[in-house]
Amino acid sequence: MGTSYEVIVQNDEKLEISFTKTWDRSSMEEKQSPLNIDIRYVMLRNSSGLYCYSIFEHRKEWPAFNVPQIRMVFKLRKDKFNYMAIADNKQRLMALPDDRLPTRGRTLVPPEAVLLVDPIEPQFKGEVDDKYQYSSNNKDIKVHGWISSKSETNPAMGFWVIIPTNEFQSGGPLKQNLTSHVGPISLAMFLSSHYAGEDVVMRVQRNESWKKVFGPIFVYLNTSSENQLQPSLWNDAKDQMSKQVQSWPYDFPASGDFHKSHQRGSVYGTLKVQDRFISDHHILAEGAYIGLAPPGEPGSWQTECKGYQFWTQTNKRGFFSINNIHSGNYNLYAWIPGFIGDYCNNVVLTIKPGFIFWKRDDGTYHGTTWQIKFKLHNVQKNGTYKLRLALAAVNFSELQVRVNNPKEDPPMFTSGLIGKDNAIARHGIHGLYRLYNIDLSSHLLVKDDNIIYLTQTIANGPFQGIMYDYIRLEGPPSHK
Repeated sequence: MGTSYEVIVQNDEKLEISFTKTWDRSSMEEKQSPLNIDIRYVMLRNSSGLYCYSIFEHRKEWPAFNVPQIRMVFKLRKDKFNYMAIADNKQRLMALPDDRLPTRGRTLVPPEAVLLVDPIEPQFKGEVDDKYQYSSNNKDIKVHGWISSKSETNPAMGFWVIIPTNEFQSGGPLKQNLTSHVGPISLAMFLSSHYAGEDVVMRVQRNESWKKVFGPIFVYLNTSSENQLQPSLWNDAKDQMSKQVQSWPYDFPASGDFHKSHQRGSVYGTLKVQDRFISDHHILAEGAYIGLAPPGEPGSWQTECKGYQFWTQTNKRGFFSINNIHSGNYNLYAWIPGFIGDYCNNVVLTIKPGFIFWKRDDGTYHGTTWQIKFKLHNVQKNGTYKLRLALAAVNFSELQVRVNNPKEDPPMFTSGLIGKDNAIARHGIHGLYRLYNIDLSSHLLVKDDNIIYLTQTIANGPFQGIMYDYIRLEGPPSHK
């Protein structure tokens, strides 16, 4: 695909190589999509595998085009890899691609299905091989691949495609896609019209700017000399998948188009459903699927192909938390098992970074500000309001408070340098408890819209910050 390549990063810890294809208007090749494509490969020190990601770009002045499929394909040696695993209950020895040829198989309807009439290995005779037998929903495609046979001189080896998130896959969590199949072939599907047809073909118009990062995915290799090699390699691949999921979003991609954790935000809340045939009251939506996708109509996330999607399920109390959301504009969508309907909150949510501190690409750290926006129906004149800030942990930080004036100098309150808890670095949820009770004069507040600004000013490293436990604003005592 690439017409040129460049070594982006090369040091003792990482190697990143870029293969690019730049669209040339002068060529106007009929079969060449008007796209700039940048495919990246990354290897990290002490990592048994290869990361792959790509950046697609269409510029506003370029012609329109349609894309039905975007994917990465890995074809392995058929004389080495013969055992396929895509789930705990879907793994087996596989036929050879030769068995699908007209001399050994009979094409059925649809043509992807082939009856194995005279396979090389007799055990497969009478079976129907069809790659769609091994499809799965996006939300369930996390790891799949192949295991080679073991010989006297070589241990068995596993080849695994690990997809740590489905945020860059089109069609939402229930979109069905291919995984691994006879070839031996393993796929990372990013966009596909399979199972949905023309409705999910991506159509980019003239005068439309579009750019998207697909991946990174992780190609993982492992080996085993144990007798029970399939369970050993498969379980290790699942463990590796869990590690990759926990590491998302990765911090190593060199492309500025890939949003790191400090460029992402979070959304949380509680979902309730009303069904008067079941209850006169709102019902907590247990196990509901809820997600963010580009703005549209209810259910439009199923055919959305150009942006990113972020999904989760609610707990028993209907609570949901969606983290590491790519900056951008979204609607909130949901559906609830056991209830009819496809739901959409038509308020456009603009996601921005939401961290107390963040690290810039130049390697420096900068303090940032939380904003608490709220309305007051009225303000009691000549009164004193009380802001109560309870902190769960603090590490070498300073908390400043301002009200309705983000540039107030000095701030109305500062904690000074506080905290040596180090709970952040040790994955804790609390250190020493601290409570600050801050008096706010009523003249600082206004009727209707108000904002309290909480700023953590000191940021010299990744483990400085504040964990909030409880925030409360109390009005003055009422006198009857």
